Amino acid sequence: MDISSLPHSFRLLVTGGGTGGHTYPALTAIRTLQGRLTAAGSTLDVLWIGTADGLEARVAPAEGIAFKTVATGKIRRSANPLKMLSAANVKDMARVPLGVAQARSIVSEFQPDVVLATGGYVAVPAGLAARLSRCPLVLHEQTVRLGLANRKLASSATRIAVSSESSLALLPAEVRGRAVVTGNPVRPEVLTGDPDKAVEALALHGFDRRLPTVYVTGGAQGAQQINGLVRDVLPWLLGHANVIHQCGPANVDELRAAAAGLDPVLAGRYHLAGFVGAALPDVLALADVVLSRSGAGTLAELTALGKPAVFVPLATSAGNEQAHNAQHLADAGAAVALLGEVTPQSLQNAVSPLLTDPARRAAMAERARAHGRPDAADRLVDVLLSAAAG
Repeated sequence: MDISSLPHSFRLLVTGGGTGGHTYPALTAIRTLQGRLTAAGSTLDVLWIGTADGLEARVAPAEGIAFKTVATGKIRRSANPLKMLSAANVKDMARVPLGVAQARSIVSEFQPDVVLATGGYVAVPAGLAARLSRCPLVLHEQTVRLGLANRKLASSATRIAVSSESSLALLPAEVRGRAVVTGNPVRPEVLTGDPDKAVEALALHGFDRRLPTVYVTGGAQGAQQINGLVRDVLPWLLGHANVIHQCGPANVDELRAAAAGLDPVLAGRYHLAGFVGAALPDVLALADVVLSRSGAGTLAELTALGKPAVFVPLATSAGNEQAHNAQHLADAGAAVALLGEVTPQSLQNAVSPLLTDPARRAAMAERARAHGRPDAADRLVDVLLSAAAG
């Protein structure tokens, strides 16, 4: 996109966070925009509005990004509308006008060329302040359906960037014309892994490279449900595959004890880690099948890489979004979704065909790749620049 008409110093205000799902897409977009502007001889000035206790409060300063907080009101969800009127909700919602006033003051002082809102309840005050200040507002939605914050801001948005074609039909008719499919930005380093580096970095010398490798993860903290299922099928699983298992730091000892009685050959195919850090891109490159939760960031990474996956959605995710995410890919044959009560036997039944049938695995990988958008960050930057240019 031609950016010669934009100011020499481009000012971006980012709002959103609370979790990695809202924070990392914003950070990836910032990095991508910075690269685009630097190449064009321009500079980027960024200010992030977030919560004091959200992930963004650590990530933004660590990246050298100016950071400010505003008063926010968190909605505690309930299927019962009357419970939504709880004292805590009413008290928190009373804070929103204060947050909007604070955000409007920040917007007025910073004078952004465009505001990017990536969701989370902190995005509401800053998004409303952008509308009141007549500043272009771009929403980015990571999940198939608009999250609560983005639903509140949709009517105020200049553009609504969604991660999936199937999101378009779910948007209110009056805002659908402002929507564009960008995909969910994926950290570029995730796309450049090397399987041999994973073998060396994690000392996977007991792995049998003739067998497929399964990467198991419940996220940085692990997932008790997934850990328990894998523990119960571990001897069977290691008979068919190598396994890298990110179980969460608090769960290592319990799983190590459970694996202590394994046959030495099988034990050599099992790598247990509390947390896989810098080696993650290489681990993903090595993995033939991934067993995980189905958060939006995970889906974006796995589809960009074209990885067959078996998803065990987190049942308590906001708006049941993880189940919707998983089902969306499962309907396209791009993953397997295990919904409801999952047993060791149902997990085994789901994983087995992917381990024993390379053709089935390859077909699912191809369908997953068809849903991937490795260029999502560039697409979102195009939308930001277009919105700023008017």
